[in-house]
Amino acid sequence: MTSAAKPLVIVTRKLPDAVEVRMKELFNTRLNEADKPLSRVELIEAFKTATVIVSTVTDKLDAEVLKLAGPEMKLIANFGTGVDNIDLAAARAKNIIVTNTPGVLTEDTADMTMALILAVPRRLAEGERVLRAGKWRGWSPTWMLGRRIWGKRLGIVGMGRIGAAVARRARGFGLAVHYHNRKPAPEALVAELEATYWESLDQMLRHVDIVSVNCPHTPATFHLLSRRRLQLMQPHAYIVNTSRGEVIDEGALAELLAAGKIAGAGLDVFEQEPSVNPRLLKLENVVLLPHMGSSTIEGRRDMGEKVIINIKSLIDGHNPPDRVIETMF
Repeated sequence: MTSAAKPLVIVTRKLPDAVEVRMKELFNTRLNEADKPLSRVELIEAFKTATVIVSTVTDKLDAEVLKLAGPEMKLIANFGTGVDNIDLAAARAKNIIVTNTPGVLTEDTADMTMALILAVPRRLAEGERVLRAGKWRGWSPTWMLGRRIWGKRLGIVGMGRIGAAVARRARGFGLAVHYHNRKPAPEALVAELEATYWESLDQMLRHVDIVSVNCPHTPATFHLLSRRRLQLMQPHAYIVNTSRGEVIDEGALAELLAAGKIAGAGLDVFEQEPSVNPRLLKLENVVLLPHMGSSTIEGRRDMGEKVIINIKSLIDGHNPPDRVIETMF
């Protein structure tokens, strides 16, 4: 493929201005000025006419959509790290390359994860709500007591880039790092973090004080934190999720939190976004955020740059650097 072909690039959501300006300079680009998710009909029409689709997590690109892709459709350049919104097998069947934006969101997401690890045990959101409501009556030695995190055990589910970045932050706060993966992390990383590997997720959940979910959402990780596994957690333990809502059985989590069988949760992602389980909204021991883990100006800019590099590589006849081969836990 040559640049003279001037392929049509359709962007499904509003991106940072600088990214959109650069894309229009380089490509024949159709933008989404309204910044509303495309309807299913609009997605199908886009796939019939475009050479490149710049998608986001809000676009559900399943087999039905992909099978209707036109002959010019060559690349899905996902604006994000996770690709659970894309049927990768259906894309392969249509010879459509899928790319993502790995690495650039690692530190931002790890920052948000650590913020929730601090906020939930120390009841920061509860205290802020009391103060804003005008209900604070002054300091008391027994009021709004949280839990110390220094010296506690953090169990990381998924020791990839983000999991490792969380672990580095956690070490600075005096947490002992434990983790579960399909296989052990590299020896150098384990030595750096003084991390303990648990082959059994069930056993790790029984023994840690805080659980951080940092694995991708795949068919293998759907409800990985099932009701049965959540019930293994100690009643004083906390859970934080900045990965994908589908990894946790949200209904079961809400019930266990309400019953005091799990001490608290910090959630940045949900199973049915943008809807949130109404039972979670009623709980004081939960910090809820609207999928903000990667929401930094720098991160969004860097994501856009990666998308542009992937598109330009394809147009210039090269293999895009961030091609997704498979997603695993």
